[in-house]
Amino acid sequence: MEYGVKRIFTILTLVAAFAMNLMAQDYRFEIGGALGTSGYLGDVNKGNFLRKPGVSAGAVFRYIPNYSRANKGSLKVATISGDTRTQKHDNDGRSDYEFKSTLIDFGGQAEFNFFNFGIGSKYKNLKRLTPYLTLGLGATMASCSGSSAFAVNLPMGVGVKYKLKERLNMGAEFTMRKCFGDKIDGLSDLNGIKSSFAKNTDWYSLIQVSITYEFGKRCRVCHYVD
Repeated sequence: MEYGVKRIFTILTLVAAFAMNLMAQDYRFEIGGALGTSGYLGDVNKGNFLRKPGVSAGAVFRYIPNYSRANKGSLKVATISGDTRTQKHDNDGRSDYEFKSTLIDFGGQAEFNFFNFGIGSKYKNLKRLTPYLTLGLGATMASCSGSSAFAVNLPMGVGVKYKLKERLNMGAEFTMRKCFGDKIDGLSDLNGIKSSFAKNTDWYSLIQVSITYEFGKRCRVCHYVD
């Protein structure tokens, strides 16, 4: 009798574990929004990139091939500004310069998690919290004082993700974007010195907090996971 009870208890435990594993579904996609601040480094600000902080917001979409990596696409809007009167500089006899720009940023980034990100099966060694590194390629459209400019940008940075619940994630990310173009601040160079495609001086930063929702269950056939 005692052996039968133990056997039933073991079977019920295995069934419960299997059911919990089924509840922790994996999803292939993630979508959400981000909000934060922005900064600028360039001809008009060569020091603290948050000297005159702006605002930034946008939409985020991720494809999640596995627990250790994600591919992210984003469309963001940010404001940046600068004023030569707020920094010590050699203006070479030229008048002071002040600007405000609105940036539209779009592109893709790869994210490399420090830990397998997720909740569910213990054998997968999933963590609800993970830092990550990110690197990508994008483009920037800038509008400043009635003029416009376009530049390819190289985003690089760090972030952290936290799984609030099974399909809801929260994240924070800091990226610097190197612009291969020198007019997002409305001028090519403060002192009239032309710079090359690779040696310009324009950078901008985004510090954002995001909320994202996962969707698109993975199709499971035998041991294959697409």
